[in-house]
Amino acid sequence: MRDITNKSTTLRTAKAQAIVLCDAATIELIREKKIPKGDVLEYARAAGYLGAKQTPNLIPHCHPVRIDSFQFDFEFLTKENYKQFVSEKSFRSGIVITGEAKCVDRTGIEMEALTGVSIVALTLYDTLKPLDSHLEISGIRLLEKTGGKSDKKYFTETPTCAVLVCSDFTHQGKRKDESGKLAQQLLEQYQAKIVDYKIVPDKKAAIQKQIRAWVKKDVHFIFTTGGTGFGPHDCTVEAVKPLLDTEADGVVEAMRAYGQQRTPFAMMSRAIAGTIKQTTVVTLPGSVNGVRECLNAILPAVFHARAILLGGGH
Repeated sequence: MRDITNKSTTLRTAKAQAIVLCDAATIELIREKKIPKGDVLEYARAAGYLGAKQTPNLIPHCHPVRIDSFQFDFEFLTKENYKQFVSEKSFRSGIVITGEAKCVDRTGIEMEALTGVSIVALTLYDTLKPLDSHLEISGIRLLEKTGGKSDKKYFTETPTCAVLVCSDFTHQGKRKDESGKLAQQLLEQYQAKIVDYKIVPDKKAAIQKQIRAWVKKDVHFIFTTGGTGFGPHDCTVEAVKPLLDTEADGVVEAMRAYGQQRTPFAMMSRAIAGTIKQTTVVTLPGSVNGVRECLNAILPAVFHARAILLGGGH
């Protein structure tokens, strides 16, 4: 199964649909509750709940998620609404099944939504087949999904980013930079444009000079690596803090909480984040794992800061 340990727990939603085509006489029997097996819609609804809960047992690579909410709605096809649901030109009676699921979890709930409407459709087929020889299941599809890192709501323009590695040893050529390079790779995975990359020593003046230069060029986001710990030369936080117009404590809290779930050493980070004019600055640890965990915690949601700084609000 795919490794999802790097994912954050967020609100996920999914909406799916299925259609059971049938004779008009069958629809009337359902409306009048004259089906021999009783209220087939409520019967099918209950089956959909049970089926959705079994999704990870049916699909090998599907991770179990906690289904926090699931709602099924039914709508009968009419000549007025037919083309809204079915692409065929000739009208047929039928039942439109819509399922909407929600969870707060590390992975999406779209497969549960699709399984749920499929089981509802199959249950209707099973209960109606003695009365109707023209039954057909059609149009099983995902209507929408939200949540997770694939959600497009976080930014409306390509973020421009600069990466600043703060390290005496790396600046002197005694150590190869890995954390800064990794930061670039992870940012590019979210279509961010890396406009600059620099290595400076652990000196407040050098760090501040480079950050000011990037702010002057209106770089959207600056990510530093290194200098956030307790070491005798760690001074990135002290260099960045006086430059900030506004601190973004929530960004740091998100990184630390995410990291703490994976290693107790996360509590040793003194990271800081905030804004300078229309630029957002985030300080990351100097370790490869620290950079990966911190960026996994805040990407791509942190990119929404640009829209806020430009007056777009939430």
